[in-house]
Amino acid sequence: MKLIQKTPKWAAVTMILFTVAACQKNEMGLDDSSETKTTITVENVLVSKPLVESGEFKGSSPSNLILPGQSVTIEFSAARKEAISFATMYGWSNDLFFAPLNPGILVYDTNGNPIQGDVSEQVKLWDNGTRINQAPGANVNHPGVADSKIITEVKGTDAQGNTYLPASNLIKATLKYIGNSVFNLTLENTSGGTANQTPLSPGVWAVSYVVGENLQNATPLYSSGKPTANGLTDIAEMGSNTRLCDYLKTITGIFTPLSPILVVVYNGIENPIYKVGEVDRGQGLKALAQMGNADTLANYLKGKPGIKAVYVLPDPATKVLLPIIGNQAGGKVSQEISVSKNDKLAIATMYGFSNDWFFATSGDDIDATQKGDISMSMSLFDNGTAINQFPGAGITQFNLAGTPLKESKVIAAVPNPNAFTTLPAITDIIRVILQ
Repeated sequence: MKLIQKTPKWAAVTMILFTVAACQKNEMGLDDSSETKTTITVENVLVSKPLVESGEFKGSSPSNLILPGQSVTIEFSAARKEAISFATMYGWSNDLFFAPLNPGILVYDTNGNPIQGDVSEQVKLWDNGTRINQAPGANVNHPGVADSKIITEVKGTDAQGNTYLPASNLIKATLKYIGNSVFNLTLENTSGGTANQTPLSPGVWAVSYVVGENLQNATPLYSSGKPTANGLTDIAEMGSNTRLCDYLKTITGIFTPLSPILVVVYNGIENPIYKVGEVDRGQGLKALAQMGNADTLANYLKGKPGIKAVYVLPDPATKVLLPIIGNQAGGKVSQEISVSKNDKLAIATMYGFSNDWFFATSGDDIDATQKGDISMSMSLFDNGTAINQFPGAGITQFNLAGTPLKESKVIAAVPNPNAFTTLPAITDIIRVILQ
């Protein structure tokens, strides 16, 4: 007698469910049975400033004047193609001031070597155009007769026929390289005993960011051939630097692009990009943190256990995500991604004007299925592979045509304030939204 063995209905149902579940595993062996679509958007929301640094200087006398024979020293940082400008009053005049030709005194030669020594020839004498010039000297009557001319260079004689020695005979400007992109500019009053002896007033100074080949503000203190502005008249007529210094503070701060955004969807493993307290893993994060190149790390991660998807998102127009510049919106990228329950999200992008800083999601608990603004989950880290310099003013910063100087430290959060500057809140630099 032939026996016919029947499979119980419950067993058949179980087999069907198992088969369906197996079909819903992705190629990495991860369950995507509840997979949904979401869109990640990353935006550079930094309201950028054109000046890296600015400040004031004054003499050591009770009046804060820089008297003949006295000097002041300005310490600043600068990258290749950046320049320092300054302004100080020719004290015994109605409205004359000393300043370098715009954009200022360049501090590196064409080969990227620091310039040192006497740079006095770059200092010029300027007429602010707001007062009729009397004969210069201790008996000048302030404020004098008002005028409404443009700023012009005084080349030997002014509009009223008064004569002047070259500015380089009255101010000695000396550059000294301290190291690690830091310079000293010393201004010495050398007018004593000349026909144009004069005190110098408290002054201001500024260094502009360079982006590509262009300075963000090539005329931070004055514009030759244009009317005076922003408080320069107070320096030129009264030797008061307060108003111009206050103005410079409003345009001094942070400028940085963000590199193409690395986005990783993962499950069942730790954050695959980095871990605070450990050295760089040698998988490609160094290239991202130093050069903004996410491709090496992305290629390494693809196909690794626990990695569901890897994306590199460049700005379609500029590749990097530029900050807000004037009325120009900041860079933005978006990507639709597939996520499931228990999926995590890791994001990384370079602080473009640094030696090896990078923004990244903090820890291992960024739920990829959540919706809304997750910018608070971002932090700024130091990769520990390159010596730090002033952000946006470092000769060895890759995105400023430099080669990073090697160091070996563990990955750590960047403090704020840090050794160089005070940064805006992270959420005022990078915005990340899931929707």
